[in-house]
Amino acid sequence: MRTRAAVSGGVVLILVAVVAIWVVVRQAGDRLRLPLAGRTCTVQADGRVVLDADQMANAATIAAIGAQRGMPERAVVVALATAYQESGLRNLADGDRDSVGLFQQRPSQGWGTPAQIRDQRYAANRFYAALKKVRGWEEMRVTDAAQRVQRSAFPEAYQKWADESEVLSKALLGDATSAVACTVGRTPVMFGTAAATQLTRNLVLDWGLKGTDPTDPTGLAVTAGDQRDGWRYAHWLVSHAQDHGVKRVRFGNQEWTARNGTWGQVSGEQGPTGQVVAEVFTEG
Repeated sequence: MRTRAAVSGGVVLILVAVVAIWVVVRQAGDRLRLPLAGRTCTVQADGRVVLDADQMANAATIAAIGAQRGMPERAVVVALATAYQESGLRNLADGDRDSVGLFQQRPSQGWGTPAQIRDQRYAANRFYAALKKVRGWEEMRVTDAAQRVQRSAFPEAYQKWADESEVLSKALLGDATSAVACTVGRTPVMFGTAAATQLTRNLVLDWGLKGTDPTDPTGLAVTAGDQRDGWRYAHWLVSHAQDHGVKRVRFGNQEWTARNGTWGQVSGEQGPTGQVVAEVFTEG
């Protein structure tokens, strides 16, 4: 009897420990999933955030979709904090129950089909549309606004990503200059005409730009209405450098290169006035 009681007690303790670990991982799991090595993008805008290339590209798309919809910067902060917590800014193929994608949206809850939700633009648009319907979200804490959309079992979990999301929003919405710097691999994922065409297509989809012609096999130039727009596009281009074969981005007298992975001042003549110019790798 003593042996059976001891075994039963041990099982109970193990179950308690497993549950406790699950709770900790669920509340801090996305923080644990953030890469500990190989971080390739640094964002500095009244704070510092380090992400890898996939996370950076996803963050840039989330911010761009918010801007295209005319949502205020606060909405972008809420969206980024939500994606940080739900997926670690990764476009996940699965999750809790039938959850998928950046925001871990569930097809069974009416968010769309799994294929739709795995489209980062679709997922971001659905999130912003749901947030806009929340009365008074602008005055709420980040975690409260996110929770009204997500209805998570851990409603306070989003708040821990508020500071990082504010840094990202400030940079990706063009309120900081030379703020996104990424180091990319030596071998581009794509190059030449394919890279220039895909880069132009996704820039248009994310920002809703009109009249951008992807005919130049070496890169593209996009007209910026003002300095803020210029840095929005420049930071987006650097954020997508790894997955689009971007070799160089220039705006005004500032230039980022894949070789150095940093921004620097260009001596001599400035780039075309009011234009952001991107050059892609012409060969692999």
